[in-house]
Amino acid sequence: MAKKINLKPLREGIKKNKDGLKGISESLKPVKPRPEITNGTKSINIKRALIKPDCSSKTVLTDSTWNYVDIFLRQQKTEKAKEALFYWEQSKNFYQATTSLSLVSKPLTTYYCFLNATKALLTYKEHNFNLKHGVSGKRIDNGRIKLQNEIISLKPKGVLSGLCEYLGKPVKADEPIYSLKDILYNLPFIHRAFQLTFDNKTNYGELYIPIQKSRFVYDKHRKKGWFEAELEKEHSNKSILSCLVGFGVDKKYTNQDYYVIRRNKTFKWDTYRNKPNKESLNSFENYYFNIRNKLRYIYSANDLWYIKRTDLKNHIIDRNTVVLILAGMHRLSELSRYQPQTLEKHLESDHSWLLIEFINKSLLQFIDNISSEITGKDFRVTGFRT
Repeated sequence: MAKKINLKPLREGIKKNKDGLKGISESLKPVKPRPEITNGTKSINIKRALIKPDCSSKTVLTDSTWNYVDIFLRQQKTEKAKEALFYWEQSKNFYQATTSLSLVSKPLTTYYCFLNATKALLTYKEHNFNLKHGVSGKRIDNGRIKLQNEIISLKPKGVLSGLCEYLGKPVKADEPIYSLKDILYNLPFIHRAFQLTFDNKTNYGELYIPIQKSRFVYDKHRKKGWFEAELEKEHSNKSILSCLVGFGVDKKYTNQDYYVIRRNKTFKWDTYRNKPNKESLNSFENYYFNIRNKLRYIYSANDLWYIKRTDLKNHIIDRNTVVLILAGMHRLSELSRYQPQTLEKHLESDHSWLLIEFINKSLLQFIDNISSEITGKDFRVTGFRT
């Protein structure tokens, strides 16, 4: 009589192998991204403007924000818009004059370009400001041509202080004085030039961490939303992550080739048919202001966004990019007007390239930023695709 074979262990082994293969198959599938927040059918994205951005608008493709803002202000048909248009046209005139000047002369007209663009913004937004400049500068140790010897003070009254107040951070009564060197260190669009000029990583470390594919996502079960973004592969490590205070890795993703990071803080996000309620919109508005203050962008044909580190203790200035550009250019304009020989010596020194980069690149960066604050839109030059 044939011996009966027990097939149970065999069946259990086959089932175990099937389950193992299924697990491997599931692990190889790409992780589905978290859903992004929307208002109806319109997506909500991070924008260059800090105050009242149009988060659902598409990027405006144009080779000149001058013309776009000009038309925008004319269409508003208010007295404040008309007054703002006058300042905007003045700013454009100074911009055009700057392009044909020498490096020693450029800071003077560039500063007045920035000053009038700022007046246009504050006037259109009906934000009161004093007509004084709101900033002053001086030199210490006159015998040495050093950026740290050019000192800048923000004043409680004036155009620059009006800009600070508009951006949510008024000039304090005990506002510290800043050196031109520290101001240039805190500008993202010349940060690489600064690092190459001053090879002192102990006191002036890398300040900006690049991010990509930034978005606002949510969990429909928890009714919570938050900001998340991807780190580039070369920055996806524990050392960089430790520099990003208030951020962590989103454990939903594998985070093997690159990290997906998220802001630890959240906002309320309760929707009905993709339409958020009023409480959610108010929560998001406050959240947006806080997260946007931690981010910086560089004017470019591509989206170049960065998180500004807050873990460093030395030489950090907690001010918006446009405020620092205006303050720094004001000091150079004083040198251009009253001490052109000193400015020329700066432009012949070891830090000449850094200053040249600031003088030339700040024009596009500043005007793009102010254009976004006036209109709420993002701009990009035509003929490029990200």
